[in-house]
Amino acid sequence: MSEREEFLVWLQSEFVRAERAMFNGDDGPRRAIWSQDEPVSVLGAWRNAANRAELVEAFEVLSTSFSDCADYAFDLIAFNVLGEMAYTVGYERVSASIDGEPRTFTLRATQVYRRERDGWRIVHRHADKVAGS
Repeated sequence: MSEREEFLVWLQSEFVRAERAMFNGDDGPRRAIWSQDEPVSVLGAWRNAANRAELVEAFEVLSTSFSDCADYAFDLIAFNVLGEMAYTVGYERVSASIDGEPRTFTLRATQVYRRERDGWRIVHRHADKVAGS
């Protein structure tokens, strides 16, 4: 299996499971796929973070808003693996409750990953809500 294929397997399994858990109110799996090592950063649709402590706080706060994830899909537009680094660009399509109100929305997301001793870890995320979703 090539590096690109291995990365896609990880993305379609661990990453998707972690995001679905987040939209069900559990931020633990999402925190687990993020790097423990600085630098890490988020420019998010709802919260920003510039280091690991801010990232953990942002995920904890956000997860309390989400519940009842009925659907999560990551539509990958582009990606590449370059040695120990990778990136993805795509749309996250989500149906979940936010503060108890069912919603369906789409996020445009770009992420940067670093291969670490225990596998792929996210080091940066930029996401924004697609207008009209």
